[in-house]
Amino acid sequence: MKIVIFGSGLIGSQVASKLGDAGHDVKALGRADGIDTTTGEGLFEAVTGADVVVDLTNSPSWSDDDVMAFFRDGTGHILAAEDKAGVGHHVILSIVGADRLSDSGYMRAKVAQEDLVKAGPIPYSIVRSTQFFEFIAGIADAGTVDGTVHATPAHLQPIASRDVVSHVAEVVTGPPLNGTVEIAGPEPLGIDELVRRLFSVTGDDRSVTPDPEAGYFGAKLDSAALTPTPGANAWIAPTTLDEWLASEA
Repeated sequence: MKIVIFGSGLIGSQVASKLGDAGHDVKALGRADGIDTTTGEGLFEAVTGADVVVDLTNSPSWSDDDVMAFFRDGTGHILAAEDKAGVGHHVILSIVGADRLSDSGYMRAKVAQEDLVKAGPIPYSIVRSTQFFEFIAGIADAGTVDGTVHATPAHLQPIASRDVVSHVAEVVTGPPLNGTVEIAGPEPLGIDELVRRLFSVTGDDRSVTPDPEAGYFGAKLDSAALTPTPGANAWIAPTTLDEWLASEA
């Protein structure tokens, strides 16, 4: 199977490696390869002959207008190139609960991306994931004020990136879902607790205070917002936070 991946970051690089090891013809492409999804530059040439295209790109800017333009324009250009080239399956990675956090410009942009894919001409699969363990440190940094991390006790159900990669690879090599699948880690945990457990392993001496007003991507959370949707039959990954922390130590 010939697979083209746009985006070579944390998930894209691992998906490319996993699929390549399984014997597929895989290319993970980005700006360094002459690809610009926001303008469409290089896209048709890149996807010609591909069976599946996986969009794992992310906006370099987090301002509301910029992120909306990035996902709206990039998705439109990729789908148009795929349609012209006869690609049979388009896969994107999105976020569990994106449609429940409309206060966040980033989440609104991800929902717009999903809607474009659903309305587009290419058979598709949308994988909605919860937050990755690897990003807990960044959440802590974003919430730090004068040496104290302000973190909401609202729950996430975070997941190891390697588990995300395993399930994305399964979806990529299977038939188009023409629908959405949710994936999540095995434990719902408050964000403040996630940060404390990370710090207990890393030795970070910052204090952590529960703060229900602490935001997440510009939105206030409750404990249902970023956990699997009831009745969605989410795939639950095997790796716990403690297992992941031990493997990263």
